[in-house]
Amino acid sequence: MTALDLSSPVAVVGTGTMGQGIAQVALVAGHHVRLFDAVPGRAREAADAIGARLDRLVEKDRMTAADRDTARGRLHAAGSLGELADCSLVVEAVLERLDVKQELLRALEDVVDDDCLLATNTSSLSVTAIGGVLRNPGRFVGLHFFNPAPLLPLVEVVSGFATDVTSATRAYEMARAWGKTPVACADTPGFIVNRLARPFYAEAFAAYEAQSADPATIDAVLRECGGFRMGAFELTDLIGQDVNEAVTHSVWQAFFQDVRFTPSLAQRRLVESGRLGRKTGQGWYEYGDDAERAEPHTAEKAQAPAYVVAEGDLGPASDLLALIREAGIPVREDEEDHGTRLVLPSGGQLVLADGQTSVEFRDVVYFDLALDYRRATRMALSASQDTQPQTLTEAIGLFQALGKDVSVLGDAPGMIVARTVARIVDLAHDAVAKGVATEEDVDTAMRLGVNYPLGPFEWSRRLGRSWAHEILDELHQRDPSGRYAPSLALYRHAYATDKREGTP
Repeated sequence: MTALDLSSPVAVVGTGTMGQGIAQVALVAGHHVRLFDAVPGRAREAADAIGARLDRLVEKDRMTAADRDTARGRLHAAGSLGELADCSLVVEAVLERLDVKQELLRALEDVVDDDCLLATNTSSLSVTAIGGVLRNPGRFVGLHFFNPAPLLPLVEVVSGFATDVTSATRAYEMARAWGKTPVACADTPGFIVNRLARPFYAEAFAAYEAQSADPATIDAVLRECGGFRMGAFELTDLIGQDVNEAVTHSVWQAFFQDVRFTPSLAQRRLVESGRLGRKTGQGWYEYGDDAERAEPHTAEKAQAPAYVVAEGDLGPASDLLALIREAGIPVREDEEDHGTRLVLPSGGQLVLADGQTSVEFRDVVYFDLALDYRRATRMALSASQDTQPQTLTEAIGLFQALGKDVSVLGDAPGMIVARTVARIVDLAHDAVAKGVATEEDVDTAMRLGVNYPLGPFEWSRRLGRSWAHEILDELHQRDPSGRYAPSLALYRHAYATDKREGTP
């Protein structure tokens, strides 16, 4: 089954931001598009708004005036559902309420032909439940576009429990013909992106609630060390705290209040106070002409250590050894020790975040995982009240000598980036093991849907296939609530790798 023929009319019901965006995508792809909205006059307003966006494309030389005029001629504001009777595809983008969507679909099924593909753009509801009211739910599929739909390439093509393979294939090929990058997934809470993205927000909020660091510092570490385009606090301010929390709450409820998806109490208080982010002028940060930019905590200049002793190759942080040598700091290697740490002149140790805490050891400073230690511009360190001041000073001075800003956190097991990445990797393995999507589609979805620097399986291959399991297992021992318990899928993955390497 191939994509829809361009001669086939496409309809979009619901003319808010997403509805208009989807309609514009179909229109530019060459389809006749019909807009319908239950509110009188709203479809006409939406058609005018789409026309204005086409004008801006012409102004930016992204569309010719002739193509714009032709596209406008294919756009029609329908006055009733009856005008959608000959459409080959109808996408609903109405209010995110199950009853509203089901009522609309019942009405559409009485209007369109039996071979018309029906789709929902829901981001939080069950595709299976929405289509459950249809006489023929096999032709119903999820088409989750990302906002703004004309710009963002990803489309999650979601098969409900009753969706026919042919319908899912038609939808997939259609999205690709429209210039999008489709990924196929089963109907699961949050689909791919909203399911696997929860730890990115949750771990940042948890670190804040534990008073490990302030929002500006956590965001800076995620960006400048972890390689994420935005930090969790600034991103949720952009999305809207109410919107982000609603998605988190929906996924949590849909998974029967699984502790791994528990919403943040701090974010709840923010929403209750009406501080919803940029749209209200205040969220985690303040906005407006007079607002002062929140700056991350950055340590004062410290003296670099005279040398370091490397015990082991530092695993995922092995690039640091070359950087330290390039900075002119001698690296003495202890070939008899098989650890993975740096020993400082004070006798204290500098260790890559492993899920344990500084307070457990006599004199340890932890440093966070980085996407690329050479290109990272900031490094996070974690120390306890028992850490010797000289050890912390030497650790700060070492990374400053490498050209990094340094942020010192409280005693935070797993730091910021490490535990966030570990949890994302775990949820990804769990999702693939349960048939939600393929590894390739998961990586594609997370790179394109939320601009992650690497997909979860790319992270996993880079860090070593047992890395995520080991750090989560350590975190679980210190927080046995279940939040950090490694999934069975991740356990099997790590154990199978160990057996191939000969580990008993």
